[in-house]
Amino acid sequence: MRMNVSVEPGRTGLRPLSARSVVLSLLLGVHPPELPVKDLVRLVEPFGVGGSTLRAALSRMVAAGDLRRTDAVYGLSDRLLARQRRQDEALHPRTRAWDGDWEMVVITATGRGPAERADLRARLTVLRLAELREGVWLRPANLARSLPADLARVALSYTARPGGSAHGQVARLWPLDDWAATARTLLTHATGAQHPADRLTAFAAAVRHLLTDPVLPPELLPADWPGEALRTAYAGYRRELGTSLGRQGRGA
Repeated sequence: MRMNVSVEPGRTGLRPLSARSVVLSLLLGVHPPELPVKDLVRLVEPFGVGGSTLRAALSRMVAAGDLRRTDAVYGLSDRLLARQRRQDEALHPRTRAWDGDWEMVVITATGRGPAERADLRARLTVLRLAELREGVWLRPANLARSLPADLARVALSYTARPGGSAHGQVARLWPLDDWAATARTLLTHATGAQHPADRLTAFAAAVRHLLTDPVLPPELLPADWPGEALRTAYAGYRRELGTSLGRQGRGA
């Protein structure tokens, strides 16, 4: 079973961002992820979000647990702080030289309901593992990270060296050509967009796509893999956004 890419190969599937998505994209891109409402009002205007629409969206987001509010300052909730950490890691994945070993996780728990199974699948996908067959997940052991300790309650983990071609195994697990085609299309849209709302929409899609990059060893990637180019473009946009936020703060 292959890992899904974020949008159709070679297509962006871009749609205008809602007020909620604009606020989240701005906060996810800055450190610390919190802004006074007076700055948010100014910052969202170039993206076509009016003040009354923003305030209504902020109220709904606080009620839904997306944001926390302290006086007139809005920041990300703990759940979304975790998402920001994943985005940061997607920009700068920690890797190590690959020696041919693979990580393998075999699910041993039984009797789990659909919600529990879906949650476990999502967690393993975030860890950049791919499902070989039901209950068996693996990837090259080139990531400088440990598996969460609580996975031991539901799975066993191994270091393995599957037989056959490593390139063939990778091709079974990840649709690399599709991922690369989408990444190149997103990169073209993101770097070519002129209007602030179009740029934010394109880069928001770009960072979502980066979260699905398998971060494979270079020797197992196709030629001209666009992952690093997409990371570099998004990192530049985030620096630009941070500079803009700094200017807004000084002008307050």
